Amino acid sequence: MARLFHVPLSPFCRKVRLSLAEKKIEVELVEERYWEADPDFLRRNPAAKVPVLRLDGIMMSESAPICEYIEETRPEPSLLPSDPEGRLEVRRLVGWFDDKFHNEVTAKLLYERVNKKVMGQGYPDSKNVKAGAKAIKYHLDYMTWLLDHRRWLAGDNMTLADFAAAAHLSSLDYISDVDWNRSEIVKDWYAKIKSRPAFRSILADQVSGFPPPRHYNDLDF
Repeated sequence: MARLFHVPLSPFCRKVRLSLAEKKIEVELVEERYWEADPDFLRRNPAAKVPVLRLDGIMMSESAPICEYIEETRPEPSLLPSDPEGRLEVRRLVGWFDDKFHNEVTAKLLYERVNKKVMGQGYPDSKNVKAGAKAIKYHLDYMTWLLDHRRWLAGDNMTLADFAAAAHLSSLDYISDVDWNRSEIVKDWYAKIKSRPAFRSILADQVSGFPPPRHYNDLDF
């Protein structure tokens, strides 16, 4: 069985979990307090970051190459288009959410509100929280534009781009930082992806000291 060293609310870990679940790859989840720099974990990944996946006898790190490896070795069901232009767009959007969205929104909301407390790093920086709350509106509007032109974020089929976006938004939804009333089309997209079997374990996550809102695991929210 595969083994994933993860943190429940990490969007990068969640993206890998969604890919594994969609491919029906059984995985043992091992919660890792990576910030404590445990020597055993550092041997798995000297960068002291999650996710780290053990699969096929290989220890892998970094969510993007992990998801690409899963896609290359377990191509069905496909999470990347068959044409180069389609794959380019998926990778562009994965980069958008894992870089731009992460730095402008996730790091300023989730990391300030949750990670600082869990890691014992003090209180949230109100300027960062305010900046993140402003930035997420822009990103939701951009998603609205994409979904006005496509069935899914990158095209006609669900792809890794949808999982990357859903990983970030689900982590933020756990702390009620997504205004689902801002865009009906984004809310419908999230309801559709949230109802997939691959999402079940994510919706069951519990973080000590941070109970999820009532709507978090409600498929008809």
